[in-house]
Amino acid sequence: MVQFKLASLNLKGLCSFLLCMVVFFCPLSLFAQQAAPSLPLLFDSRERLAKPDLSSLVRLRFLTTIDFPPFNFTDQNGKLAGFNIDLAREICDELEIASKCQIQALPFVDLNAALAASQGDAVIAGIAVSEELRRQFAFSRPYLMLPARFVRNLKAPIKGEDASVLADHSVGVVKKTAHEAMLSAYFPKVKVVSFDSKDALLVALREGKVEAAFADSLQLSFWVSSQASAKCCALFDGPYLSEQFLGEGMTIMLRQKDDVLTAALDHALAALSRSGRLQEIYLRYFPYGLY
Repeated sequence: MVQFKLASLNLKGLCSFLLCMVVFFCPLSLFAQQAAPSLPLLFDSRERLAKPDLSSLVRLRFLTTIDFPPFNFTDQNGKLAGFNIDLAREICDELEIASKCQIQALPFVDLNAALAASQGDAVIAGIAVSEELRRQFAFSRPYLMLPARFVRNLKAPIKGEDASVLADHSVGVVKKTAHEAMLSAYFPKVKVVSFDSKDALLVALREGKVEAAFADSLQLSFWVSSQASAKCCALFDGPYLSEQFLGEGMTIMLRQKDDVLTAALDHALAALSRSGRLQEIYLRYFPYGLY
């Protein structure tokens, strides 16, 4: 099981930071940056997904974790909070089953077994889809992609506004990661400098030992805005999406036999996307945007 982890960030520190802020696919897709952060639509506006009859549903139990901010965490009052938590509640409202919905937090390692044992009905916890998991579980349509981004040191002599100008410049990346493979495949002219960890990469970038870095947009966007960056750097070009390297995106995991519930969640996600409510949740937790 793989989770889109924020390995390089202090989780408690990130939770505090978020609270202070009040709190289709193609091999490579480039979304233009906009003045106001915008969430790329993952549902065709012309597509209409039927709303299944859930009148016989006794309850809908979402399972999540508390260690994946800003998606799932506990707030200063000890209550479940985060992007995924708000999304689960909006899904229940859209399906008109709010009174039947429950959200329970478990250790990440227990989620698969709990779902398989029918101790919950849907897992919304940032689990990365894999072929192995698809043999055991079903998945909703993706509701959010986590793109890759460049970040540059502002003192580096980089002239231009797009990644093509990074040719022959040093670009750091964490070794043996999807981002390293993606960087080599799509930007072969940069001088790749590999690091053992995200922390080492960001320290080198801040100190000017590399001119730019390539990594997960979520981590980079929070780091650039944090005190740890010492205002050294800025996001540069992108974002970049690649199903080949970055996976299918964030989805909800269900039991394979629950076809009706899977269809209902897809219907709700599409409706939330079209109505703008998914965008509202996105801006609540990512006011500066990932894209």
